[in-house]
Amino acid sequence: MNCKVAVSLMHDYLDNDLSKPQQLELKAHMVECTDCRNRLEELEKTDMLLFSLTHHATGPSEDLTERIMGMLPKEKKQKAWVTWVKRHPAITAAALFLVVMLFSTVSLWDQNNQLVVRGTELDKLVIKGQTVIIPPDQTITGDITVENGKTEVFGQVEGNLTVIDGELFQASTAYISGQVKDIDKAMDWIWYKITNLFTDVAYR
Repeated sequence: MNCKVAVSLMHDYLDNDLSKPQQLELKAHMVECTDCRNRLEELEKTDMLLFSLTHHATGPSEDLTERIMGMLPKEKKQKAWVTWVKRHPAITAAALFLVVMLFSTVSLWDQNNQLVVRGTELDKLVIKGQTVIIPPDQTITGDITVENGKTEVFGQVEGNLTVIDGELFQASTAYISGQVKDIDKAMDWIWYKITNLFTDVAYR
């Protein structure tokens, strides 16, 4: 057997497709031929490598899976307060409304120093500078609110009297049928504004 014939039979030999006489003849040739023997050894190594690759576990190893998952970007978790806001929209809206009211009223409290008088029958009042006077011979029907000024009551008020950020003086002849509110603190004033707002909304 020459080398060319031997090489052509090597693949069949590895696949166990040679007859017994052919196997004996090929083995006898390889004992005498070093080149063919080395060639068969290389083919055997290649065949074993292919076998190991094709019969390897198809799924990735746990270690490989963990490394790949570790390289993936972490899922961003929502902050607790964002989740709470989404679950309680009504409470959030009410809280935001109160915060806006608080800041707006505080800014007004700091900036507005002008005398403001609200009520009915304002023509019966006497205003001198920052002082609002209810004369002794006058009876005011309805509520009166005075902001940023002094209020002196000598006559009668058939209603409520509210003095905001000012002074209140009641003479012995004064008579007020309703409530008298003297608001000279920012938080009291804010609460007064908020309650008045809700009252106005309720009766509109």
